[in-house]
Amino acid sequence: MDRNERLGAAAATMKDFVARTETFRTSAVKRVPTRSYTDPDQWKAEIELVFRRLPLMLAFSAELPRPGDFKAMDAVGLPVLINRDKAGTVRAFLNVCPHRGAPVASEGHGNCPRFTCKYHGWTFRQDGRLIGVAEASSFGAVDKAELGLRELPAAERAGMIFVSLTPGAPMDIDRFTRGYLDDFSALGLAEWTWLGSREIEGANWKVAIDGYLEGYHFASLHPETIKPRTPSNCANYESFGPHQRIGFPQRRIGEALGSIPRALWGEQENNGFDFARILFPNVSMFIAPEIAQIAQIFPGPTPDRNRTVLNYLRREPIRDEADREATEAAINFFRDVTYNEDYLIGLAVQKGLESGAHDEILFGRNEPGNQYFHDWLDWYLQDDSEMPEPVLVRSDEA
Repeated sequence: MDRNERLGAAAATMKDFVARTETFRTSAVKRVPTRSYTDPDQWKAEIELVFRRLPLMLAFSAELPRPGDFKAMDAVGLPVLINRDKAGTVRAFLNVCPHRGAPVASEGHGNCPRFTCKYHGWTFRQDGRLIGVAEASSFGAVDKAELGLRELPAAERAGMIFVSLTPGAPMDIDRFTRGYLDDFSALGLAEWTWLGSREIEGANWKVAIDGYLEGYHFASLHPETIKPRTPSNCANYESFGPHQRIGFPQRRIGEALGSIPRALWGEQENNGFDFARILFPNVSMFIAPEIAQIAQIFPGPTPDRNRTVLNYLRREPIRDEADREATEAAINFFRDVTYNEDYLIGLAVQKGLESGAHDEILFGRNEPGNQYFHDWLDWYLQDDSEMPEPVLVRSDEA
């Protein structure tokens, strides 16, 4: 099936789920050790075998629309610099001067023809090459060709910028995304407007991502914000390798799709149903009619904490000051809902996991996204490519 056919099939499934008060189910309950969320050794393994090996979606094309634009950020404790050179090519580097280790760009966004270390004034081209040593005659002889910024593998696809945090690591985006990029390309993200970001902190990074993978909690945790629009415990799941597209039907899906030809159902996102797009290991994208929130969940400095960057984009640029104020209000609303209704309970969950009350937690048959995520996480932690990959399978047994 092509993209529209697949989205239409998902819409039909969601419509049926609502009519029958059903949801996507797996064949069995899955148990996960609580130490997965507390153990320092597993936390270190996740950073080394997952976050520093896999391509991470670290930026959007819309953040760097012009030659000379750059973004400097922290990614899993590493200082990363992403820039667009004068030819329009995106590159990524460790934001570390080879002289004494200081950053060559301040965190945040900017535009410049070259990067200059604030500590001693060494200067680098947009391609990372060292072009100037301050007071070179007194410093001594150095080979500039050997003292460029340390480059990281980077690729720009479908309006997103992927970076590997390990210099020289192989990075095959097509193999990693398994056809999922067609969906993002159809969204036209490269032409959207980046509106800004907000940062929040929470529990272990997996406690946070678990919350993005299911709608079982909508009725109890979001009774006034999500439940009125979207029924609890009703969702469809699709997989693309380790990545997922989760369909959440709206209560009005039958009414919304009833007068629309079946062949056009795949074009009705936000009109009867919504999607959460998950990029393994740490990105969750939700596109609302007025704005999109894309969460990047990073392991924090200790196993019990995560750092989440909430990015906001929309299709149209800001029109005027009134529109800007309204957009800022919408951004703050989405941020506050995410933190107050999801991340605060996550902190309580973390405390419960660390209490020793139980050796395992459970993911029900109605939580297939969580099961599938943890299956893939375990697959990567085994570090054995000969092992069979996890498969997402729906069971029709009630």
